[in-house]
Amino acid sequence: MIFIDNEGHTNPKLNLALEEYALRHFDTSTDYLLFYINEPSIIIGRNQNTLEEINQEYIDAKHIHVVRRVSGGGAVYHDLGNLNFSFITNHDGKSISNFKKFTAPVIKVLNDMGVSAELKGRNDILVNDKKISGTAQFSTGKRMISHGTLLFDTDMSEVAKALQVKMSKIQSKGHKSVRSRVANISEFLKTPISMANFKEQLLIGLYEASEPFETYKLTEDEWKAVHQLKAEKYDLWDWNFGRSPKFNIQRNKRFPIGEIDLRIFVEKGHISEVKVFGDFFGRQPVSDLENRLIGVPYDKHEIRKTLENVSIEDYFGTLETSDFIDLVYGSD
Repeated sequence: MIFIDNEGHTNPKLNLALEEYALRHFDTSTDYLLFYINEPSIIIGRNQNTLEEINQEYIDAKHIHVVRRVSGGGAVYHDLGNLNFSFITNHDGKSISNFKKFTAPVIKVLNDMGVSAELKGRNDILVNDKKISGTAQFSTGKRMISHGTLLFDTDMSEVAKALQVKMSKIQSKGHKSVRSRVANISEFLKTPISMANFKEQLLIGLYEASEPFETYKLTEDEWKAVHQLKAEKYDLWDWNFGRSPKFNIQRNKRFPIGEIDLRIFVEKGHISEVKVFGDFFGRQPVSDLENRLIGVPYDKHEIRKTLENVSIEDYFGTLETSDFIDLVYGSD
């Protein structure tokens, strides 16, 4: 495995561009590890409706970055007290949604440091039932990213202020505040250490769990390409916020795989526009599913016929096609 040196950059748009560039352009016969720390920012899941996830007035006042990532899942708050890790590997057909495989070495290092961490739920690392890390994945087909946050010394008071937490998410996790459900790793360490020391110990621990690492520094041309990707994608309002669709039907439900929020515009009895939002994880872009539904009569039989040869699990994970159809049209 090769460790990618991000040279201390803390701009989230640049770090996410670096991560995607490495995924798409680095040697496909090699596994990579990337660490990065971001300035205060909200990182939005690929399928989320940004404006409904953030406290716009607060982030404007505090000049907090808002950036969409390529992976699914929910919105998270980053600051200089949060360490992000990213494994870039080949996609073998079994690794997608296998969060245990990629979190296991991180959890082992945390346990070796005296932090009793464990993977729980879909994709969270918890200590004493408090979340210290969330993870997500994205696949290009051949290559994949498995990345996550490690709350080391994050300002928890900012998390609730910057994020607009939905009632459905609060209810699914019990009636606890966001602040009471999350914790910093530093709270569980017997001896206080700095972020730099924590990063170093984590890297050493991951070295020991793998083949000897080498560190890779990007060339000047590679950095130029990363900056170009940032400018052409991660700097753009269209990517980070996107257009709010016109709709006259909204259907929303939280499943074990996450929340699915549908905005459907039906005109003259046919679906003319549909947008799928949510914090779910899937192997395929939901835009493919949206496009299949455009032009279909808003009729349960017709919707079922349109989706009969579609693998809904590719878009949402473990979800029955009938459950999705019921959400689109309503149950009988």
